[in-house]
Amino acid sequence: MAAPYFTAAELRSASEFLQDLIRIDTTNPPGNEVEAISFLADYCREIGLEPVIAGAQEERPNLVAKFAASSENRTGRPLILSCHVDTVPADPERWTHSPWSGHDDGSCLWGRGAVDMKGFATMALFAMGKLISSEVPMNRDVIFVAVSDEEAGTRLGSKWLVEERPDLLGGNPEYVINEVGGFSVHQKGRRFYPVQVAEKGVAWLRLTIKGEPGHSSLPSRDNAVRRLGRAIDAIAKARLPWHPGEDARRFISGFAAPQGRLALEVSRLLFHPFLGPKLLPLLIADPSRRTSIEAILRNTANPTCLHGSSSINMIPGTVSVDIDGRLAPGQTAADLMRELHAVIYPVLGNRYELSVLQSSEAVSFSTDTPLYREMERTLHEVDPGCHVVPSIIPGFTDSRNYARLGAQCYGFYPLQLPPDLDFASLFHGDNERIPIAGFHWGIETLTAMLIRFLGKS
Repeated sequence: MAAPYFTAAELRSASEFLQDLIRIDTTNPPGNEVEAISFLADYCREIGLEPVIAGAQEERPNLVAKFAASSENRTGRPLILSCHVDTVPADPERWTHSPWSGHDDGSCLWGRGAVDMKGFATMALFAMGKLISSEVPMNRDVIFVAVSDEEAGTRLGSKWLVEERPDLLGGNPEYVINEVGGFSVHQKGRRFYPVQVAEKGVAWLRLTIKGEPGHSSLPSRDNAVRRLGRAIDAIAKARLPWHPGEDARRFISGFAAPQGRLALEVSRLLFHPFLGPKLLPLLIADPSRRTSIEAILRNTANPTCLHGSSSINMIPGTVSVDIDGRLAPGQTAADLMRELHAVIYPVLGNRYELSVLQSSEAVSFSTDTPLYREMERTLHEVDPGCHVVPSIIPGFTDSRNYARLGAQCYGFYPLQLPPDLDFASLFHGDNERIPIAGFHWGIETLTAMLIRFLGKS
């Protein structure tokens, strides 16, 4: 382990800071992130930064704070530490402790956003504070960014900043460090750290069906709701074609390679378009992990929001369902729509319409960069014998917007997790919590990596 940069008192302060941030309810919708942004701005000023708050809506702003390198040391383009402060909803009835309590049970801090991603907001700010106090002769500017609206599509957050205020982001940042990577995964006695270098694309669709409206007390032969139900069932049961891109291949092979040549060769069978879907249940027994692997090997489509009658006693003439589609690298919204037409047409014939609400293609970033190599080196130093694997995630992050500025974006949110804590279940699930020891380890690890990387000429 690298020499510690923080005292025990400073790490306790980081925990208390995270607890206070969790206690600010930023559930999106509606968001109301302004209080959380103000809270972060106050800390920025404490450590010597002058934050800029900007956004399209007063109650849903973004924060940007730059720590500038001296002109004589600056040799690289800016590095951004990015987080979002909005969270998905939580049902308090399903939680052991209130989602907005910041409860400390002695081993974990509980609350919505503890992992996704107020934990990283805290981690990044405390790392920034240490960079400032350590007077590191930095080779580039470092910019802390906290955005709103990530969970609902990024329109008011990183998308707005990239399109309206790229100057606040340095204009052409070279690197972005973001979420969903750097956490420990325990598998067959080995420790792996996936570092996110790719994420699937998005295709949010709407399936619309028309029928005969009428009074619901009468039998109906052309009830659009009934036909919509059949279509939803068909989509839910469908297993769309395999699209094993290079990022998915590299990720799966990275977990298999330490187990030996045979395991590596067997894992490659998962990439076969016909054998892969049949072998997946045999090769990966754990349902949660199997679902995660399947999600990066094909397009996915999940029906979510229903739209229909506003009155219980009226059969609607038009009903629809919104479909959250995610695209494998190389796939487009049109590709996914073709796959869904093949599922829906046998059920509905041509009596439906499928339209695109929002789409963006998958993004992928290079592992052949000084920053990626420094992250890899740091993880090997703080956890000797571990395996670092470039990963792809089935969801999206703010990185898809920053990529438009030419930045290389990585998910590097270092956390050491116990073997019995499933990282994936902490995102958007009940009882979200962050292990205190692993969180403190992450602050040290991120800070060590940044000090070494930024101090290089």
